[in-house]
Amino acid sequence: MENNLIENTAEFVKEQLKGAEAGHDWFHIERVWKLARKIAQDENCNHEVVELSALLHDIADPKFHNGDENLALQVSRTFLESQDASEDLIQQVLFVIKNISFKNRNDVPKDLPLELKIVQDADRIDAIGAIGVARTFNFGGFKNNLMYHPDLKPRLDMSKEEYKKSDGTTINHFYEKLLLLKDMMNTRKGKEIAEERHNFMLKFLDQFYREWNVD
Repeated sequence: MENNLIENTAEFVKEQLKGAEAGHDWFHIERVWKLARKIAQDENCNHEVVELSALLHDIADPKFHNGDENLALQVSRTFLESQDASEDLIQQVLFVIKNISFKNRNDVPKDLPLELKIVQDADRIDAIGAIGVARTFNFGGFKNNLMYHPDLKPRLDMSKEEYKKSDGTTINHFYEKLLLLKDMMNTRKGKEIAEERHNFMLKFLDQFYREWNVD
């Protein structure tokens, strides 16, 4: 049952995300899935919850659905029910999907289950490093945001609503989110992977500014 459910979920997500923005498409899901499995190897966790949550975490990203944060929960529940998943399993997966997001970090319960921490680390790791740089500029281009403007400074005190509506520069996004993620990792393996990717971003930014200023 477990393997079939995971395989069926992967096929469902792949089909659902056809044509999605390249930073939030099936390949993003696949990378997060692989990262979550890698992190979970070192943890005493429910691997089925980890894998299903990783696969379904962006099934209906609010950014592309007018900010609707309930759609992903509805789609995931409907799918899992169609697969005869238990109510307990569904509840655990939906809890991860609901509480994984960076923008919701101040609204989540304090004692989070290990499965959520693992998937959250995996999702955040895919937002940093070389892949993170590529995804950030892809999304900035998708929104037609400026790459950089020397007079527009990062905003580190945005509310959740301000963050959702922000159309700041792509470079500012590094300071408003990406560079913060290393210190938000939950697991030992997550911290280890994030450290290397964080350092890559610092090197990238240094090179970016030198080229911008024709140094």
